[in-house]
Amino acid sequence: MSPSRFLLAVLVLAAAVDLASLAAGFDAGHTATKPLLMPLLAFWAVLRRAPRPLVAALLFGWGGDVLLLFDAEPAFLAGMASFAAGHVCYLILFARYGSRYTVPRTRAGLLALGYATALVTTVTLLWSGLPADLRLPVAAYSLLLTAMAYRAAIRLGLFAGLGGALFLLSDTLIATGAADWPQPPRPDFWIMLTYIAAQGLLACGTLGALNARRAPAATYGEMRAA
Repeated sequence: MSPSRFLLAVLVLAAAVDLASLAAGFDAGHTATKPLLMPLLAFWAVLRRAPRPLVAALLFGWGGDVLLLFDAEPAFLAGMASFAAGHVCYLILFARYGSRYTVPRTRAGLLALGYATALVTTVTLLWSGLPADLRLPVAAYSLLLTAMAYRAAIRLGLFAGLGGALFLLSDTLIATGAADWPQPPRPDFWIMLTYIAAQGLLACGTLGALNARRAPAATYGEMRAA
């Protein structure tokens, strides 16, 4: 087994243990496994020749994961800031390595309208339920997250776009909890399930898009060598 496949197997196992712990209400299992997930994904991405902004985004996600383990408002704000830095890294990644022609212009416009509507609606509905000192940080973070989700879809294609959408869903679940909205059973399970899937799809979507672009160049090089 190659190192990257071994690492991927370890990552899948850690994610399964984390989600099972959340489903069973075993807090110690979640506390032990959650901080392992993004470093494992980042290391796997490095072995797959990931660009630096992707690795940085995953590591900032790890910082947010660790900070959100602490049930205190300062830790929540610091965790949100760490995730925000990760979204900035993703936006840099999409600008440097994305394609302008992944999504037709008309579809990109409809997607932008949909995301803008979701952003305004969500922030408006959550506003009164959020603590006063969280309202502006949550609104600013939501704008950045929505921009990341939109750019993922139009610059890197389906898998990265799904990853961005799931990231938006995961963080919306966190925000509704902060606003004391009714929550599904085991909300932390659904938050982590969508979050793990989001980061995995963003990483795989990025690497898949880059590998697809490297392949024609390699073929051309082989033809010249022949």
